[in-house]
Amino acid sequence: MKAKRTEAQNAARQFRLRGWFVFSAIVLCAAAIVARAFYLQKIQGAWLEGQGDARYTRTIRMPAHRGQIVDRFGESLAVSTPVDTVWANPKELAAAADQLPRLAHSLSRESDWLTRRVTSNLDSQYLVLAKQLQPDDAQQVKSLQIPGVYLTREYRRFYPAGEVTGHLLGFTGDADQGQEGLELAYEQKLAGEDGLKRVIQDRYGNVVENVESVRPPRPGEDLVTSLDLRIQYIAYRELKAAIHENQARAGSVVVIDVRTGEILAMVNQPSFNPNDRTQLDVARYRNRAATDIFEPGSSVKPFFVATGLASGKFKPSTMIDTNPGFIKVGVKVFEDEHNLGVVDIATILAKSSNVGMAHLALALDKEAIYNTLTSLGFGQVSATGFPGESAGLLTHPSHWRDLTVATLAHGYGLSVTPLQLAQAYATLGALGVRRPLTFRRVDGPVPGEQVLDPQVCRDLIHLLETVVTSGTGARAAVRGYRISGKTGTAWKSFNGGYSTDKYMAVFGGVVPAGAPRLAAVVVIDEPSTGKYHGGDVAAPVYSAVMAGALRLLAVPPDDLSNVPSATLVQASPR
Repeated sequence: MKAKRTEAQNAARQFRLRGWFVFSAIVLCAAAIVARAFYLQKIQGAWLEGQGDARYTRTIRMPAHRGQIVDRFGESLAVSTPVDTVWANPKELAAAADQLPRLAHSLSRESDWLTRRVTSNLDSQYLVLAKQLQPDDAQQVKSLQIPGVYLTREYRRFYPAGEVTGHLLGFTGDADQGQEGLELAYEQKLAGEDGLKRVIQDRYGNVVENVESVRPPRPGEDLVTSLDLRIQYIAYRELKAAIHENQARAGSVVVIDVRTGEILAMVNQPSFNPNDRTQLDVARYRNRAATDIFEPGSSVKPFFVATGLASGKFKPSTMIDTNPGFIKVGVKVFEDEHNLGVVDIATILAKSSNVGMAHLALALDKEAIYNTLTSLGFGQVSATGFPGESAGLLTHPSHWRDLTVATLAHGYGLSVTPLQLAQAYATLGALGVRRPLTFRRVDGPVPGEQVLDPQVCRDLIHLLETVVTSGTGARAAVRGYRISGKTGTAWKSFNGGYSTDKYMAVFGGVVPAGAPRLAAVVVIDEPSTGKYHGGDVAAPVYSAVMAGALRLLAVPPDDLSNVPSATLVQASPR
């Protein structure tokens, strides 16, 4: 009996021990679960929540709309249009390899090309398959609902005027950032700031829900330029026709409003279409009017005359003896085509006498010549902010000798850009007030620096009329208007010397001479059909462009003597 009782007690003790062991195990497990729950909820809660969100939420970029570029009247010159970039996660797309032929067909690519692209980038999470697709084409790709294929909305720049404004506006890159021209010069103004938002996406990249806006996009500002697209079209058309007719290498036209310094037109040939990315090479897209330098030839002579008139040594009526038709300065002989004899300054300009200009320039102080040229903007950038603008070349007078002065007086030994030369004529037209050039529209009066005496400018403008009425610039005439201008014909520098069969043909001037409103310069590089003088090649372009511009701007005629009476009757109000 006693043995059985002992055995029962031992069994009960073991049962209680097992019970306590099970109970303790349950308590420990519960404590571990509570501790783990506390750890996950309180200590790692935020991290786990972020990891969970990362599985189905994304922070996506909201592209900012780039500002428009418009002409002075609001006509669109550059606008951003929506496009889509198709990209893929190669690992996800490789898992749906049977869909690759469908995707390749939708992208208009070979299936083998797409397969190689995907399989060779499996370690990447972002692989661009097609850039800047039109929205309709991109939606066709999206409708296939292929795993791992996504779309990103972007913008592409479009230029409605094409090559007419190509050199001036420049272009943007794939990221819609300015690369050349005004697009680059005003990048900070035009470019906005992309926004960010957090969204929930499904497995196909579709946005299911917008969670929150992280940062709203800030659109770029519009740029209102000084350009008059109507005048730009005329200048482009006339220059292109002249380049074709004369089989020239290149050319430029610049038109400036002398009252404000606004650049109304700037064109070059050969041109390029910024909408066609295959044309984007330096030889085509550089803006020659602002970046290329050349020796201006006789088109710079008026500014030496201005120095002479300002010195008091010369007056418009001063007579200069050019006999016997040539002059020797140092080792160089300068000669005229014909011996003009004793002539006044108007004739020297009208006949573009190198001998007369050498006599005039050699009688002047070198510092005075230099000061006049620099005050007009030669030898320095015009500060328009245009990328790559050249300062030209003008040496200091401490390096000048008499031969240098005589050479400079007929346009050799210094280099200018078409823009610089146009600014000099604009300063002349503004009666000596040099205003800063600008590519932005100006509202209201523009102050400037008085760099030439107004009376000197009036006298010089009057003298330059003879160039058109009875001199080398007859083909620059515009019916109903008095034209003041100067032709230029210069040999091109070549291998340390000058070519005798390659020329730069130039015409620069202001109109109307009675009250100048516009200044313009035309440069034709290497005309090759036999005509090469500025009066034969560049002056007709000037005439055509100015005739159209004066009509569009409704500038009243200042010379009705050469307008047929029938025209006057027809134009008179009823």
